[in-house]
Amino acid sequence: KAIGQQLGGENLAAKADQAAQLAKTDLVTDMGGEFPELQGTMGRYYALNDGLSADVADAIEDHYKPRFAGDELPRNDVGVVVALADKLETLAGMFGIGNLPTGDKDPFALRRHALGVVRMLVEKELPFTLYDLVSIAVRAFPAGLILEMIDGLLVSSRLNFFLEERASGYLRDLSYTAQEASALFSIGMLPSVRLLPSQYFARLDAIREAEMAFPADFAALANADKRARNILIKSSGAPSEVMNADANLMTEEAEKALLNKTRVIRTEVDKLVNAGLFKDALMLTVQISKPVTEFFNSVMVNAEDENVRQNRFRLLHEVTGLTNRVVDLSKLAT
Repeated sequence: KAIGQQLGGENLAAKADQAAQLAKTDLVTDMGGEFPELQGTMGRYYALNDGLSADVADAIEDHYKPRFAGDELPRNDVGVVVALADKLETLAGMFGIGNLPTGDKDPFALRRHALGVVRMLVEKELPFTLYDLVSIAVRAFPAGLILEMIDGLLVSSRLNFFLEERASGYLRDLSYTAQEASALFSIGMLPSVRLLPSQYFARLDAIREAEMAFPADFAALANADKRARNILIKSSGAPSEVMNADANLMTEEAEKALLNKTRVIRTEVDKLVNAGLFKDALMLTVQISKPVTEFFNSVMVNAEDENVRQNRFRLLHEVTGLTNRVVDLSKLAT
């Protein structure tokens, strides 16, 4: 019901709730017992015979979809909501009791369920992140009924990671590279980013278009971004990413130029990203390639003066905050 309310309001939620309550009833009929391959199909006919709406009847049949790779998706929003809820309940429940697929063994088809969730989010362009739906599914179980932790992670985190793995495989099947997928999912870990599956293609295609338009600058920026992140990871006491650099503490022209360019571009990039114009945003981001390269060529980040050093760390935080707005460019370094 929660998914239906967020997707289409109370009317959609009510229809989805009705379809969900009736979705498995045909399994206990004589037809369901004699012809199990008709599960869902018979439910649809029973629903129509009882005068239920076509939307509800179709959802009863469609909630099993997609049943295999390449299968069609549910034909309407009611079916999508019920299919998502059914698959997510199974996933959250199984993960909640520690029953995960291992190796080639997946008796409850959890990988297939996860891929179905990913496909519906991407291909139906739904306004949910993976973690949005995972949170809804896990919270639907009463407290104490499922585990809180599994493999040292919260059940919700472990399930979200499992879904991302399936999403990565789905993208690779569509000819995106593992490196591109890694650049995409890396930004999903940032609290400031809502990585919608409906945006996967646009973000990934932006990589290819920017790389094709500015091959040398794009490669240089990816390598510089990786260098910046490594410096921040290795530097003890590096400041929080929410802290901004202070121009008054800057002594080198290259660092002043990088700060100015980063802030000018960041404002426009934020607008483009918020509008879903990822190609334009990444094309604009590439413009800091030369300033950041010049910065690393002429400025010593680990300056002896503590205030100057910390300020340069803050500058690198601002730079990496810009370079991960579309994807994590450091994952594309060579």
